Amino acid sequence: MERTKLKEWIKSIVIALILALFIRTFFLQAYKIPSGSMIPSLLIGDYLLVNKIAFGLRHPFKDDFIFNWHFPKRQEIVVFTYPVDKKLDFIKRVIALPGDTVEIINKKVYINGTLLEEPYVQFTDQEIYPKEISTRDNFGPLRVPPGYVFVLGDNRDQSYDSRFWGLVPLHSLKGKALIIYFSWDSENTKIRLSRIGKIIR
Repeated sequence: MERTKLKEWIKSIVIALILALFIRTFFLQAYKIPSGSMIPSLLIGDYLLVNKIAFGLRHPFKDDFIFNWHFPKRQEIVVFTYPVDKKLDFIKRVIALPGDTVEIINKKVYINGTLLEEPYVQFTDQEIYPKEISTRDNFGPLRVPPGYVFVLGDNRDQSYDSRFWGLVPLHSLKGKALIIYFSWDSENTKIRLSRIGKIIR
């Protein structure tokens, strides 16, 4: 009798582990925000869930899709494989899509010649660098080729993004940020209750 109960218990654990692995591989994945490049939208220490099937069904063993149904919209927050180091995942906001021309003039972003409204952006440095010194505040114009997107961090003066290391291949998109399920203020060692459950727009 005890052996039968043990077998049932082990079977239940194995099934639960397989189900959790399947969900993590194809549907949802949890991430912790390690840097301040997406402040104020995402804070250091935020834990969020990423929808891994937002753009398609990804291959479990390589950086590509088995098939995809659509690609991100402008201003969506996405997770992707960092093009410079494939061992790392980055999270940024999609700013320009394939075929768009993106230009940054004195910190303001223009898409196809039209100023992009960005209520989510934070600036921490009043200094404006000319393009000859840095691409942080003045960039482009650049036409995004097919198969790529241009991404930026919301903490614009403190983000390492497409202005510096280039475009993100669409096949490297790993998912869309969905919801903050836990937010931890490490400086004051407390839970940010107001952010838990926040839907990422």
